[in-house]
This record gives sequence, C-alpha cells and structure tokens, in this order.
Amino acid sequence: MKKIHIGTMGWSYDFWVGNFYPEGSENLLAEYAKNFGTVEIDNTFYRIPSKDTVMKWKDEVPDDFIFSAKFPRKITHIKMLEDCKEDMEVFVEHISLLGNKLGPLLIQLPPGFKPEKSGILKDFLAGLPKGRRFAVEVKNKKWLDENFYDLLRENGVALALIDHPWMPEMSTITADFTYIRWEGDRRKIKGTTGIVERDRSEDIKNWGMKIKGFLDDSIEVFGYFSKYYSGYPPGDVRMLLGHVNKDSS
Repeated sequence: MKKIHIGTMGWSYDFWVGNFYPEGSENLLAEYAKNFGTVEIDNTFYRIPSKDTVMKWKDEVPDDFIFSAKFPRKITHIKMLEDCKEDMEVFVEHISLLGNKLGPLLIQLPPGFKPEKSGILKDFLAGLPKGRRFAVEVKNKKWLDENFYDLLRENGVALALIDHPWMPEMSTITADFTYIRWEGDRRKIKGTTGIVERDRSEDIKNWGMKIKGFLDDSIEVFGYFSKYYSGYPPGDVRMLLGHVNKDSS
C-alpha cells in the first residue's frame, strides 16, 4: 500500500476547466482521478450524502483511489458533538459504502469548541465505530497540549496538522498516520481564479522535508490543499509530490 496520499479539498470546480481539467470536461471527478490518487470530500460537511451518491463516487474512480471525508457540520458545528449518535451512525454507514476506497474521516471542530469541552470530545471519540480511521482538527491553539495529544493517542485518532494563519506550526503524531490540511488564508486568496495567487513554493518545500521524515518513521501521510493556499491546489499537489519523490530517490 502506498504510504503517501496527496490531493485537494474538493474537485467540483469549474474554474479548473481549461487549466487542470480539459476543455469540455463534464465528469470532473473522473478527470480528477486521472491525475491524483486521493481527494477530501468537502460537501459531506454540508449534508450526509445519499447512498446513491456515495456509490456514484465509488464507481467513477480507479480501484486504488482514496476518498477522505469531512464529518457533517450538523455533528461538529451545530450539535458540537452532543446528542448526535444517530447522525454519526447514518453518516458512517453511508460513507462506508466506499469500501476500500475510504480513507480517514475528518472531525473538524470550530474555534468555539474550546478545551473546556474535552469531556464531550472524550465521550464522542470513545463512541466512534471501530475499523475506521479518524482525524481531529482544532482551530483553537489552547487545545495543543499533552493532555489533548494523549486523548487522541488513546483512541488511535490522528491530530490534523493544519497550515493556517492563526495556528502555530504543528508536527505532533498521535496515530499510525497523519492528516495534513493546507488551508491558507481566505481573507487574502480568492481561490476561484484558477491560477497561483501567492507563491508558496518555499512553504511547500519545507513541508516536503517534514513529510519525508514522517515516511521514514513509517507514518502514512494523507494531505489536502485548499483553494485558499496558493490559489491553485493542483499545482500545489504536484509541487509537493515532486519534492517528496525527489527527496526519496
């Protein structure tokens, strides 16, 4: 099994047609999968996908393609991990139809979910179904201490390492895989121009070195670029993979 999976957050962007996708492309997921081996599904954040939708995604990509997916905001942002057992079970049941094409599921917590809620998070993680990989993303840097890391380790859950303007540099590993999100700054990057808006080549080179260290330690790597990082995620993916492959040769 490949130990590195790098892609973008989402694929359904018409402003990539003509630069990343060929002109006239209609099935953007199938075109995407000709270029990269993984993607983070963004629209699961807004709603639990139907079983038919999940099966359609599965059928449109090669056998070795990996989908990661965000937990629905109803669970993470609206109910804040409380009284959501049924929602969680339905989401996991539907997304699990991806079978061996399913990668980690991302539990993205809002900035307002503070360390005072650690008991709620502990109960939620303890109730997650077995046999799946999960990652937790926090946007409140007060979480980042050994108590939090230990809680994740006890549950085999990865800390999502995020490259984000108000979060510190992160490199802590809490599972046998890591989950990286290059989020960027949506206040400064439009992300809809289909071109590089900010040169992130030095940042990406440094991440390549860090990822090489993870791989040397037998840590499986999943990573996804936002359209707000440089403005053109496909170029970011290719640049990063170029550094990692060059460093590995």
